[in-house]
Amino acid sequence: MSCAPEPYEAGPPEDWEYTLQVPCDPLAPCIARRTLRTIFEEHGFSEFADTAELLTSELVTNSYRYADGPASVRVRRDGERVRVSVWDANPKLPALARAGEPAVPPGDVERGRGLGLVRLCADSWGGFSLRDQQQGLGGKMMWFELGGGAFRAASADPLAG
Repeated sequence: MSCAPEPYEAGPPEDWEYTLQVPCDPLAPCIARRTLRTIFEEHGFSEFADTAELLTSELVTNSYRYADGPASVRVRRDGERVRVSVWDANPKLPALARAGEPAVPPGDVERGRGLGLVRLCADSWGGFSLRDQQQGLGGKMMWFELGGGAFRAASADPLAG
């Protein structure tokens, strides 16, 4: 009888999910960035950690600025892709750059870069309003995906991702 462990056979990577609740507080984007970086690095997605950190910070900052109340950040692995979703209580979707305008405003503009950065850096992204849900949850959900050869969404409705 042997006490040696059985050989490990690598199977397909397992999916996982984390949720972070953040208060309406100026420290929320920093806490979300650090948490996302740790999740991405510990789960072997280090090559996407910088981008995930930046885009999550932008979405959580928008939640802090434009919603009254807490926000929720969800990070979910689905195969080789990772989706980051940010929920807040404000149902109004952010305005997009109009045709002919740059996706990211010039350097001297103080606001308006966040969603442009998401559009430029994410493999896919989107958002939708949550109105009158059965569970009483309202607000909006903005999301982006990184990894796995995900596609850049081309849609008539740019928030449909």
